[in-house]
Amino acid sequence: MIKWIKSVVDEKLLKFVIVGVINTLVGTSIMFGLYNLAGCGYWFSSVANYFLTSILSFFLNKYFTFKNKEKSLSQVVRFALNIAVCYLLAYGIAKPLTLRLLAGTTKSVQENVAMFVGMCLFTGFNYLGQRFFAFAEKKEN
Repeated sequence: MIKWIKSVVDEKLLKFVIVGVINTLVGTSIMFGLYNLAGCGYWFSSVANYFLTSILSFFLNKYFTFKNKEKSLSQVVRFALNIAVCYLLAYGIAKPLTLRLLAGTTKSVQENVAMFVGMCLFTGFNYLGQRFFAFAEKKEN
């Protein structure tokens, strides 16, 4: 277990966090702006956020965080699959959990908190998925 933790907590994690801060600032502006200013719904706002910031994340993490040199359609597909699975897991957990914990508050409060919790869960899932699936280092023989 300790070996696995050491393999996950390193320079790549720090770079991922830096990219995450950039993505979070951009994504928060998109998601909360669409939801609170444009009147768009919960799912549309969060999907728009992750679709647009996923494009940014792909390039920043590919070249800055993981210094990945692979150029293939399968890598793009792995990245997109990772994003989709992480999104569904994060928001599938966040919304019902938040609705249960914040029962009695307004729908707006519940959904704003659910979006925030979803962002946090997504970040953790996404790091693991990008590191070990989308941009996994190829083992040399």
